[in-house]
Amino acid sequence: MLQFYTLLLSLSVAGSVIAAPTHLNKRIAQVISDSTTKWEAACDRDGGGQQCNPIAVNAFGTLLAAAGPCDQQDHADIMMDLSKKLNSPDMIKFAQIFAQQPRNTPDSVSVQYCQKAPRNQELSGLFQCQFQGADPTRFTGGLKVGDQGTIPFGQASILNPAGSCPAHPSGPIADGTQLVDQVSSPGVPSIANPGNGKDQNPPPTSSSLTLSVPAPSAVPSPPPPAASPPAPSQSPSPSTGSKGFAFQNGQDAQALNQKFQTLTVDSPCNDGEEACVNGDFAQCEGGKFVTTPCSSSSSLKCVALPLVNSRGTSITCDTQSDADARIAEALASGGQ
Repeated sequence: MLQFYTLLLSLSVAGSVIAAPTHLNKRIAQVISDSTTKWEAACDRDGGGQQCNPIAVNAFGTLLAAAGPCDQQDHADIMMDLSKKLNSPDMIKFAQIFAQQPRNTPDSVSVQYCQKAPRNQELSGLFQCQFQGADPTRFTGGLKVGDQGTIPFGQASILNPAGSCPAHPSGPIADGTQLVDQVSSPGVPSIANPGNGKDQNPPPTSSSLTLSVPAPSAVPSPPPPAASPPAPSQSPSPSTGSKGFAFQNGQDAQALNQKFQTLTVDSPCNDGEEACVNGDFAQCEGGKFVTTPCSSSSSLKCVALPLVNSRGTSITCDTQSDADARIAEALASGGQ
């Protein structure tokens, strides 16, 4: 009888050991467009005009798993640039909260922290929270707690509690939720880095940090122009002028959208590849597309758009009517 109970106990323990790792591989995602909705609404209200939506869209794209550790902060800086220009306290607050929103994690590990200072002083000492389902002992890139990138910039020790951020100091937030819906204040920065926020580098243009698809050419696309106006120069020839590449960009965007209509989550892909699948953002992870909705409503969908200032296209969220209008405008140039 003792041997029988011992066998039952062994099977029970073995079963629990086998079941445990299942949680570790859970994908943690969110409706990324919800992260900038309040900032965009404040921007529209306070006079941001046509600048508001592109900045908001480019920003929430950095919450996807394939984004770099500092992409979110870089776009929070862009949001902050316009917020300060319009002197909008609400925009400033929502930009600060956006900088602390958790990012998607495909394998339930914590996401690395940016290891550079932001350009704007208002973002100094701010870093993203983690989702509750993320393992606090493991980070993206195979890093362990204490390695470079696992401690917020400017701090000397690991976070306590793990997964917290200045706006939510009690710890991580529920999986898939938005920090901006849970807090009314961006919190108190945990550090003050000397020399931060001095706008040491000129702000990048919003188009330079979109999810871009290179133009189908053997020659790399030139970078977008600097934010400051270029010095006066002679008009470009038709072959290199804005109308010339605008037409080709329109054709490329049109072709991409047609291709996206044929894709499913089971379509073969290369890791890191970005696309649109059934109107959602899609990124290839482990040879399979993983989708993230553009919006909790049906107002926005994932589309390819022609770039305006340089050769190429971008994958972003937009209304169908605006996407159609932008592509039609590009094609109307006729390459002349």
